Amino acid sequence: MKVDFIDPFLSAAFTVLEMFTGERPQRGQLAIRNSTFTTQQVTIVAGVNGVIEGVSLYGMSLESAQKIAGAMMGSQVTELDDMATSAICELGNMITGNATTLLSQNGYQVDITPPSVIKGPHVEVCTKIPALVVPVLTPLGNLEINVALEENAMRNAA
Repeated sequence: MKVDFIDPFLSAAFTVLEMFTGERPQRGQLAIRNSTFTTQQVTIVAGVNGVIEGVSLYGMSLESAQKIAGAMMGSQVTELDDMATSAICELGNMITGNATTLLSQNGYQVDITPPSVIKGPHVEVCTKIPALVVPVLTPLGNLEINVALEENAMRNAA
């Protein structure tokens, strides 16, 4: 995995989160996670395909998810019901969509799959390759960005 692939995701996440929080998020320490790991209480999963393929995951605590959904919806969220889950799913769509636009501007033609939300602690996720992980600290709570992407050898050969 190229470290260059994560920069568009961080840039997109910072832009989107700043729009909802009014403050610039802070970046934590970059790390590498094995291809199998346990998610947080709420995880958004969005696939990326094209000349680069893989998955982006955005994990957070239930409390952070409720606060972020509340900021997106303009009202307090006390439970992660269908409407709040839809808002969190849209967060993943906005970040991944903006990131793939940045990747396309850098010459990588990619698309995203519709994001899904996984709820519950101790859910194990397996990715094809190890993920680059960056904690993002916001006033509404922390978000953990996991990006596991690689160049698609079959598409590049064509």
